[in-house]
Amino acid sequence: MSTFGSPGALPTTKPTPPQRGSFPLDHDGECKHVMTTYLACIKRVKGVNEDECRSLAKAYLACRMERNLMAKDDFKNLGFKEDEPSSTPKPAAEAEKGVKGELRW
Repeated sequence: MSTFGSPGALPTTKPTPPQRGSFPLDHDGECKHVMTTYLACIKRVKGVNEDECRSLAKAYLACRMERNLMAKDDFKNLGFKEDEPSSTPKPAAEAEKGVKGELRW
């Protein structure tokens, strides 16, 4: 039978994994306790971005990094800010906030 209209033999390509978001699954449940606590927190606050849930997410990522289930990375690269002491003064740009639509000279 004829293969009328087919493009012919396609070149074979090897897929490359993404840089982030692709990591081994936790088959042994090494970090399951932290994950279930985090999911319970998210459910309790109805998906609102709370400090308590953020600290649990950070603990989960730390657990995965310690057990080589994901590449080690700085938390600032994963969306977490460095802990800032409250005694330091805020920069002038943050301290001086204008009103929306206000012109400043």
